[in-house]
Amino acid sequence: MQQPFRIIIVGGGTAGWMTAAAISSVYKDRSRFQITLVESEEIGSIGVGEATLPSIKSFNDQLGINEVEMMRRTQATFKLGIQFNDWGRLGASYIHPFGLYGSLKNSSDFYQYWSHVASKKTIPDISKYSFAVQLCERNQFTFPSKDSGQIESTFSYAYHFDAALYAAYLREISERAGVLRVNGIVEAINNDPDTGNITAVFLRDGKTLSGDFFIDCSGFRSLLLHKNLQSEFEDWSHWLLCDRAVAMQSEQPKDIPPYTMSTAKEAGWQWRIPLQHRAGNGYVYCSNLISDDQAHDSLLKGLAGKPLTDPRFIKFKAGRYKKSWQKNCVAIGLSSGFLEPLESTSIYLIHIAIICLLRVFSFQSNKNLSILSDEYNRLIDNEYERIRDFLILHYRLNDRTDSELWRHCRSMKVPDSLMQKMDLFKRRGYSESFKYGLFSTPSWLAVFHGQGLFQQGVDPFISSIPTEKIEPILAEVSGMIDKGLQAASTHEHFIKQYCNAAT
Repeated sequence: MQQPFRIIIVGGGTAGWMTAAAISSVYKDRSRFQITLVESEEIGSIGVGEATLPSIKSFNDQLGINEVEMMRRTQATFKLGIQFNDWGRLGASYIHPFGLYGSLKNSSDFYQYWSHVASKKTIPDISKYSFAVQLCERNQFTFPSKDSGQIESTFSYAYHFDAALYAAYLREISERAGVLRVNGIVEAINNDPDTGNITAVFLRDGKTLSGDFFIDCSGFRSLLLHKNLQSEFEDWSHWLLCDRAVAMQSEQPKDIPPYTMSTAKEAGWQWRIPLQHRAGNGYVYCSNLISDDQAHDSLLKGLAGKPLTDPRFIKFKAGRYKKSWQKNCVAIGLSSGFLEPLESTSIYLIHIAIICLLRVFSFQSNKNLSILSDEYNRLIDNEYERIRDFLILHYRLNDRTDSELWRHCRSMKVPDSLMQKMDLFKRRGYSESFKYGLFSTPSWLAVFHGQGLFQQGVDPFISSIPTEKIEPILAEVSGMIDKGLQAASTHEHFIKQYCNAAT
């Protein structure tokens, strides 16, 4: 009888259990596939990835997860976007929505329509024509519609949840699907002397876990990819200067907004993530500009409720390993790289890594992996680099003069790929969609416009249209949004009726 293909996942947490749940849902025959996850209760996970992007709903749906149950089990709330305060300049605020500007039938040209009319007369800001933004500003929520004629079809949603509870929930799903969990600490790794492939990991208690394919979810330690296989790290800290975070939980304010809050501060930025039972908070900062004690004090001053936990300090370096897949090992999550959670991309990068792995690799054999690993690494490189550029944009595009961080970022040299996008937008309000990558044109538009980069001229194809023919389009969208807002309930009421964790 043929031995099953043995998949060893090193590390639990969100990355490990998302990986285990996804692979076990696809490779269900336990006589042919054996999935083992090793984690230690002595080693905690980072666990601050509590804000997500709409892709997490697709991941859950693919696993057949019941949304109501998941939200109750994880104390989840809905998320329609991110509010950015003081980023472009002190006192300024805008929302990056998970949605379009305008309606589906005119979204591709809507910004140009708006710009053309705005160049002739005073009209409401472009944010007034985003249904998702208007829901956020009123702390309202409703489900998206599949009817393209409805304004409710112009947005999507994600979740805020307790990352530790989400990992525990996925652990239950994975173990029911046959994933074997081993409690232990990896102390040594064995490699084949001829191929360099990993053949086994040795645990502190004397156990040996032999495998055919290994997945590194060991977090910042990157036990397999970096420490064992010596993958080279590409450092991006010259663009993304923040290298520390202090995190803590606090009481939930009275209102539960359907968005994450990011507030720029002297040496970085502070997050606030609303859950049903508490709020998650953190200060991401540059240690060259502020001490840990100063960061902690600043975080405390920015809390909206009473602290519930002691502070947790996290050290990191922005960047990624040049090869996330080497030999018979793939790193997923923090073990493959780190980009600060400014746009809630941590769990997305776990999700997309799992999807890419499942697309390019059939878990049948660990022979001739180089073609597959090259394609996987190309896909992951694109994802990291596109997100990198989007994060750098937030720092680069500012008019603040109040601290060294913002003055430096405003004048720093940025990747050519980002500079090109900024120049194109400034010239004609044009934002090219990347063939690969997470953030689409509306996302770039939200940050460009929200942080003060405006186009110098109107699209020539639009400028020839009389404004009196465009104004009815703007009025129609406004009317649709007003009607949609009247039908939506408050976010807090929606949660209590749909997924109240207390029931």
